Amino acid sequence: MSRPARIVVHPPLVSGGRQVTIGTEFLGVAYGLADVLEFLGHAGLDMNDLRLEDPGLVEWREGGPGVWSRPGDV
Repeated sequence: MSRPARIVVHPPLVSGGRQVTIGTEFLGVAYGLADVLEFLGHAGLDMNDLRLEDPGLVEWREGGPGVWSRPGDV
């Protein structure tokens, strides 16, 4: 099975949430893990083989899967 292009969950936005991309394709702004999973499912990824904690597949920038706002933001 070939691996998809790298998934990137970008740093938290000032307005809240995090942008999610696969390669150069923008999937949307996620406000939690459920949103990330929904975007990846719509992108056609097999959810049974997907591991969000796999650093070879998902790059979490400026915080891991538990970070959805910038430090100091409420």
